[in-house]
Amino acid sequence: MKKLSHHITLGLVLLSAGFTSCKKSLNLSPTNSLTSADIYSSVSGYQQVLAKAYGAYALISSQGTGASDIAIAGVSDPAETDFLRQFWNAEVLTTDEGLNAWNDPYLNQFHGLNWTASNVYVTALYDRCLFQITVCNLFIQEASDANIASRGFTGASADSIRQFRAEARFLRAFQYWVLMDLYGSPAFVTDKDPIGQEGYLPQQITRANLFNYVVSELKGADSSLAAPHTNAYGRADQAAEWALLSRVYLNAEVYLGAGNVHYTDAITYATKVINAGYTLHPVYQDLFLADNNLNNPETILAINYDGVSSQNYGGTSYLVNASISAAQVPANFGVPNGGWTGNRSTQSLPTLFGDYSGATDRRAIFNTTGQSLDATVVTTFTDGLAVVKWSNVTSKGQPAPSVNGILCSTDFPLFRLGEQYLNYAEAVLRGGSGGSMSQALSYFNLLRQRAYGNTSGNVSSIALPDILNERGKELYWEGFRRTDLIRFGEFTQGNYLWAWKGNVLGGTAVSSDFNLFPIPQTELIANPKLIQNPGF
Repeated sequence: MKKLSHHITLGLVLLSAGFTSCKKSLNLSPTNSLTSADIYSSVSGYQQVLAKAYGAYALISSQGTGASDIAIAGVSDPAETDFLRQFWNAEVLTTDEGLNAWNDPYLNQFHGLNWTASNVYVTALYDRCLFQITVCNLFIQEASDANIASRGFTGASADSIRQFRAEARFLRAFQYWVLMDLYGSPAFVTDKDPIGQEGYLPQQITRANLFNYVVSELKGADSSLAAPHTNAYGRADQAAEWALLSRVYLNAEVYLGAGNVHYTDAITYATKVINAGYTLHPVYQDLFLADNNLNNPETILAINYDGVSSQNYGGTSYLVNASISAAQVPANFGVPNGGWTGNRSTQSLPTLFGDYSGATDRRAIFNTTGQSLDATVVTTFTDGLAVVKWSNVTSKGQPAPSVNGILCSTDFPLFRLGEQYLNYAEAVLRGGSGGSMSQALSYFNLLRQRAYGNTSGNVSSIALPDILNERGKELYWEGFRRTDLIRFGEFTQGNYLWAWKGNVLGGTAVSSDFNLFPIPQTELIANPKLIQNPGF
């Protein structure tokens, strides 16, 4: 179907050896028979290694589905070390958007907002992020100006390698944003540190300093990144950088503390994306189908999946299969041998739409057959509506190729225009300058016009609660909800309750300590320089 070039497979082989421990993920170097002189002797060699940095998002290792680049005690299924699978779990299953029926004690802690530092999924996401940072650090070292010059690269060849380096800097900044958002103050190391040196242990960085680092890295990479729409599909360009800056700036007060706002900056960078030539996809559901890489004017950067050539039971294979049961005819979703009877909604998500049949707001994509609205029992899949937003069929209704009728070819948008419209509108409402209420309202209504198919859903004014509700409808099950609820002060405490919040059917307040995940216990043991987050 698409999408991972042959460079990714080779890149995975080049760098896979040596990345097998989870405990010192930031302090690893590859060990294989190929030397730097061999690998980095050509522009194509650099590109092959850069592919590892991208491939680490879509794959768990170069060895297929049976092995992982990171090994974590207590994780028997390698797919559970996948980046998107664990990032999605952390952002969705901790909120009013979803529950999992597998009676997995670690996912049950997510539902109940009562996780511990020994939760293996908390560890899996942390270690996966550190692994991907390490891959980027090693590449950035090899792509330094000194190495480019010493290896005889000049002119266009040198410029190409500098662009690859800028992409790696972007990917590293993205992973540090994930760590900053979920864990606060992680271990920190860059290409300037002695990676691989015996006895070296990374320092911990404060959340505020990490915010400044992420912003400076993104801005520092800007001039060497490709202009919007000029890079290969699935590779970062300036628009992806601007989109991440808008997201980071919108959440600045969470990261920096009360009063430290950057709403004007959020408007600035959302506007740069909006003016870069992206438009809304005319059909909302097509954004989440197996051919969403084609004729898609909205997605800025995606994680690429292919159900034949890149095998991984995480990613969108997880999102599609875990969201349906065998009784719901998996073949209709392009996974005839799938249907894992896992994730579904709480009642809060569909009722956000009012009419959740999809007849009014086409973004309401639920399967109600055999499902009840109320999630009365966590371990009963039919308690709660099946969310069928993600599918492995194409926009023409055809199943995408799959090596086993389970693996999916649906790409996952990390950034798309719809988010940037809402970032702009929220930042204006929160007092940022450089935008206007009339423009904010226009962007808000453009999303509703697509959703309703006409102007019947348009509104004449908006307030901050409208933004949160619209984000809930536009971006659900895309990995935003936890971060959004924290920014609006509705994730912990008792301002907003949903089914099974605090492990109570009707919901209950929980400690604000759970606005962060803990630093994994394994990391604290391995690195005594790290200090645990409060409350853990």
